[in-house]
Amino acid sequence: MDTAEQLREIKRALRGMMNGVVSASMREKGLTYKVNFGVELPRLQAWAQELPHTHELAQTLWQEDIRECRLLAAMLQPVGQFPPQLADIWVESMRFTEEVECCVMYLFQNLPYASEKAYEWMASSHSVSQQCGFQLMARLFSRGARPEGRDADEFLDQAVAAVRSDDGRVASAARRAIMKYMDLGPQEEAAAEKALNL
Repeated sequence: MDTAEQLREIKRALRGMMNGVVSASMREKGLTYKVNFGVELPRLQAWAQELPHTHELAQTLWQEDIRECRLLAAMLQPVGQFPPQLADIWVESMRFTEEVECCVMYLFQNLPYASEKAYEWMASSHSVSQQCGFQLMARLFSRGARPEGRDADEFLDQAVAAVRSDDGRVASAARRAIMKYMDLGPQEEAAAEKALNL
């Protein structure tokens, strides 16, 4: 089956899974995709296990302005075929927090260059890039990544500035990253409290 046929089959299956109530609720909350089937995330996660994990399919899904296709793309994209430039392209095209969370959870945290991108995105002037950077740092800290010296200072400088941002989504992601950083140990907790003037 070629990629175009796979896409047709996926769309057909999504129509069968559609949850109109959830879809309408998401639209009311501002999730304005061309199509939103309202399929719950756990159901998409389970279904993704059965779908082909190919670069071609993931890229094709990401191009669709359909909520479920974009979320599935993050779950199906092979890590080894996702260069840093493509990560930037995906982040620049994101519009919603759910896309950020899905990409961080299923794809970005597993990339060999994850921490490098996290620092780059945190320092961006683009709101969604910043959100992505802080979400990614939080995931890396949860997995035991421990920044040292200048890297730790840079993270705290960026995070403290972002916590005071007018952008609620960026501020929230930065707060979460700081909390995960503090969980790394007493030294990190003290450094974060000092940076926050607590």
